[in-house]
Amino acid sequence: MEIEERVFLLGIYKKKEEETLTDVILILEDSGLFSFKEGKKLLKNLKKNGFVEGESLTFRGVEKAKDIELEFKI
Repeated sequence: MEIEERVFLLGIYKKKEEETLTDVILILEDSGLFSFKEGKKLLKNLKKNGFVEGESLTFRGVEKAKDIELEFKI
């Protein structure tokens, strides 16, 4: 999993309840992580791999995001 995907997954995990996935893409685009188009492509890939369903993370996505969070804390 590329660093952009990992940061995006963590961003989805940390998003506020009222934020949408598009909001997360826009926030990460503003930070310079990727373009909006690249973010949409990454989101599609995360959905395809079973990490995201609808507007939230799947159980698998939550577990992976927790692992990523621990990895970034070290």
